[in-house]
This record gives sequence, structure tokens and C-alpha cells, in this order.
Amino acid sequence: MSDLGAPPTSITVDDVRAALALEGFDAREAQHRMAPQPRVLRRPSNKPGQPHQASVIVLLSPGEDGLSFPLIVRAENPADVHSGQISLPGGSREPGESPLDTALREAAEELGADHGIEVLGELTPIYIPPSDFEVSPFVGWLQQPPPWRPQPGEVVKVLTMPLVWLFDAGRKHVGDWDFNGYTLRVPWYDVAGYRVWGATAILLSELEQRLRHALNGRA
Repeated sequence: MSDLGAPPTSITVDDVRAALALEGFDAREAQHRMAPQPRVLRRPSNKPGQPHQASVIVLLSPGEDGLSFPLIVRAENPADVHSGQISLPGGSREPGESPLDTALREAAEELGADHGIEVLGELTPIYIPPSDFEVSPFVGWLQQPPPWRPQPGEVVKVLTMPLVWLFDAGRKHVGDWDFNGYTLRVPWYDVAGYRVWGATAILLSELEQRLRHALNGRA
């Protein structure tokens, strides 16, 4: 899991735009760095039916430590395999929605961010095996973010994560976790004492590596 270059002292919105527009970037390799092992990133071609569709958004805004974005602590729900986890704002696509429509609607519903979002670009869609979801990830920018208004009953807490934390090796950990008798090697980010892993960590890893490449090219 070696990285390119030293952690940046600052990251601008233009840096993020450049990172999302990189040509020839190996997104799967970048995602793999923070993916549980063994873990598939694409839906098996022989799996019957069609996957459910969902979208998430990395919602950047100015913060005390530079650009930052919210993560949400989801409420416990026995019917949801992802309940209680830390995630990006997002959820299932509704009929007639585009992937971007879903991401923006969920940002409004879960956080109260209902206007002023500038879409900077996209990350690479990933597949979530336990729930058979294909997730479309977006990156947005709020120049003047409103106070977050967590959705009652679904969002327990909102965590603010400075973007530069993605580059902090001290926040990255890995361990062997048991899932129903199977052992997985799981990497995670430490965010305010919470373990950010799985699909969220995979997508943040791609964003981190894109930024490393873009910033290295800027130097």
C-alpha cells in the first residue's frame, strides 16, 4: 500500500477537479488499496438478475482544516445489512431518477443540503456484494454549506472529515475480521474514533489516489 509523494499542505477545488478528470488512471487499483480481501469490485457476470442501484456523494465544503466533507453514522436497523456503519450520504435510486438525481436527493434528505451543490465529477462505480447494490459515486462542492440537519431515525451523527486526512498514514489501519465464519483482511480509516471501511473506504481510496496523482503532476 505504498503512496506517491508526501501529504499535501493544502488541496483546492481545482485540484479535485483535475483529479477527477485524470486520463488513464487505474481506478480499480486505487480502490483495491482499501478494499477488504478477498473482495470483488464488480458484480459477477454469472449472477442472475440485475443489481439494485444507489448513489452516494462526497460533499466538499470549506472547513477549519481546508476542504472537508461529511460522513454519516447510520442508525441501527436489523433489516439493513449496512445499518450502524459509517457512510457517505446516499441511498437507493427511485423510479425515474438518474444516478446524479439520487445523490442530490439523498444529500438533501439526509443532511438538509438542498441547494447550492456544484457537481465536480464522478468516481468509479462499485459493487457491494452483501446487498447486491451497484453504487454510483459523485463529488460535489458547497461554497457555503448550511448547518447539517441529520435525518431523524436514519442518521445518528454527522462526522466532518478534512480531505487531507485521506493522506494521513496514521489514520489507516488493517486487521482480520470474522464475518459469519469467514475471515476478511479489512483496511479502514480512523475518523474521530470510528472505523470507516467497506464501500466508503474503497471510494475514498480512489479519491485519495487520484488527488496524489494530480498533485504530483502539479508539483
